[in-house]
Amino acid sequence: MLAVKKLPPKQHLPFLEDLVKLLKLSADSKCLPFGKSIHAQLLIRNQASHHSHIFQINSLINFYAKCGHLVLARKLFDEMPFRNVVSWSALMAGYLHSGDHVEPLVLFKSMVSMQEACPDAFVLTTVVSSCSNSGRVHEGMQLHGYLVKCGLVSHKYVRSALVHLYSRCSHVGSALKVLDTMPDRDVDHDGDVFSYNSLLSALMESREMGEVAGVLGRMVNRCVVWDNVTYVSVIGLCAQIGDLKLGLQVHARLLRGSLTFDVYVSSALIDMYGKCGEVSDARKVFDNLLERNVVVWTALMTTYLQNGYFEETLNLFTSMDREETLPNECTFAVSINACAGIAALGHGDLLHAQVEKFGFENHIIVRNALINMYSKSGSIESSSNVFSDMIHRDIISWNSMICGYAHHGLGKQALIVFQDMLSIGVCPTYVTFIGVLSACAHLGLVQEGFYYLNHLMKKLQIEPGLEHYTCVVSLLSRAGLLDEADNFMKTTQVKWDAVAWRTLLNACHVRQNYDLGKRIAEYVIQMDPHDVGTYTLLSNMYAKSRRWDGVAKIRKMMRDRNIKKEPGASWLEIRNNIHIFLSEGDNHLESVQIYEKVRELLAMIKPLGYVPDVAVVLHDVEDEQKEGCLSYHSEKLAIAYGLMKIPSPAPIRIIKNLRMCDDCHSAVKLISKATNRMIIVRDANRFHHFQDGFCTCTDHW
Repeated sequence: MLAVKKLPPKQHLPFLEDLVKLLKLSADSKCLPFGKSIHAQLLIRNQASHHSHIFQINSLINFYAKCGHLVLARKLFDEMPFRNVVSWSALMAGYLHSGDHVEPLVLFKSMVSMQEACPDAFVLTTVVSSCSNSGRVHEGMQLHGYLVKCGLVSHKYVRSALVHLYSRCSHVGSALKVLDTMPDRDVDHDGDVFSYNSLLSALMESREMGEVAGVLGRMVNRCVVWDNVTYVSVIGLCAQIGDLKLGLQVHARLLRGSLTFDVYVSSALIDMYGKCGEVSDARKVFDNLLERNVVVWTALMTTYLQNGYFEETLNLFTSMDREETLPNECTFAVSINACAGIAALGHGDLLHAQVEKFGFENHIIVRNALINMYSKSGSIESSSNVFSDMIHRDIISWNSMICGYAHHGLGKQALIVFQDMLSIGVCPTYVTFIGVLSACAHLGLVQEGFYYLNHLMKKLQIEPGLEHYTCVVSLLSRAGLLDEADNFMKTTQVKWDAVAWRTLLNACHVRQNYDLGKRIAEYVIQMDPHDVGTYTLLSNMYAKSRRWDGVAKIRKMMRDRNIKKEPGASWLEIRNNIHIFLSEGDNHLESVQIYEKVRELLAMIKPLGYVPDVAVVLHDVEDEQKEGCLSYHSEKLAIAYGLMKIPSPAPIRIIKNLRMCDDCHSAVKLISKATNRMIIVRDANRFHHFQDGFCTCTDHW
């Protein structure tokens, strides 16, 4: 008797509708393996071939498109015998989101020409977005006309896409017209905010601040609900125009609303208060945050930096590290620029090491900050090394290097970098020519300077400004053409400031043209009655011509106006410690040894030709007393201490708060020769590189 084989119980297979739902979940979560298994199920059931129902194929196209497998999605699409609007929409959206902004346009043209399906609002929104992302404003305008014809221009998504298109393509007027065509009764108070945000962003980028107020007025009148993006744009506007009153009103509106303070809004508020000079208010916003990330830390550090609080900026970097928030490239750039502000070379070196440790050494923003920091801290060689090692450079890199060389008196090197810049096709800017003309001034290249000012800048359509004309005054002055410089200032149609006139005044002092110098000094005092430097230079000129009555007159004028000469101070950094020296002061712990070292140095350089320049002492006393006053100026004390503590051949870098006097300048030149050391002094005017008895300023500063 044959045994009857028992059949297994029939398994219950999922319904097709359930498979399609699972396929949609796989698409939304981008779960490729699970979606493929559903595709296999559909194939087994013969529901994924070209004979299958269009609904299942559309779901598969949507799934593969969202998972980034556009080749498979396109293959399914091309094999479909019949397609509907969903088929076209799914594939177009896939191309758009993958970054291909041309293919949706190609598909749309095919869809219209084949008349296989009628485009709906979603298809048209996708195509308009493709035009936005690719900057194809003319195709977008054609689509706008098509939308008007088919009556879909008032659809919420389509309208937003059109506003975004015109905003991104800088057609702000057209964007406003699209918004204005919508009657107030049809405004979506919550949904239309995207359109307004696009418009606000475009106006901010194009710096059309007047139009921004109009757009905000429309939003208020139409009761459009602001979101975080709106607040960021409006707060950014307040920051750009420095309108603290408006910024406070926006902040108050934000506090009254129910929006949460995310990092973008908080950073915008901190930036706004910083640009309006309200550092304490920026700090309050920061302190009230429950969570802080690197963005808000960097925003607060930037606020302190922009307002000149350099040490506080660096302290914030340390606090951020204590809270274990990792810095990014912007954080490092801000911190390094803070080091530049106080010429903290040692601290800057430490930050440079951290930059390399964190892997940010090739970021342009960091490299540019390092060039700036090393230049302003007196190490132009390190700036040059950073610049030379850069893989990519932007205009800020070139300008920083050119201006850095010029500020150090290395005009030849500055012009070489400028020629390299031109040879590779980088277009100079306004700032570039400040450095170039300054370099020409240091080298006395009068003809070349006027070529750059009158020919090359005009050719590049760069309008010369006050800084360029001041460089020309310096150029003529350094060449000894004082009358020409005076005539240039009288005939050039520009509003000269005290800095420009003081440039000529310095030249009169150096060239001993005291008659012209006195006339200019009196003019500068009328412009800026509280400028201590001008009184000092005028006193110097009277003293050098032994006009003690003139010196007394200037001193009385300063007393009557309550103007006090700032005491001379110099400082240098040794092993991350700052040592400060005051003229004729005994504030340093090793003052006795320092004074002895100064006397030793002065005795060393007298055989080399050093004669104390007693004319710079503004007192009618005996020359012996004057020589004693000169011996212990702050820079001499600082240099003596540097020679005591910094081993050869390391350079000695000094920073001085005032202009170096003639006597100290002559003495330091000879000290550099006698000790065979490089001595770099940054005074109130410029950098001086002393080596082998010479200075890069060529005795004109």
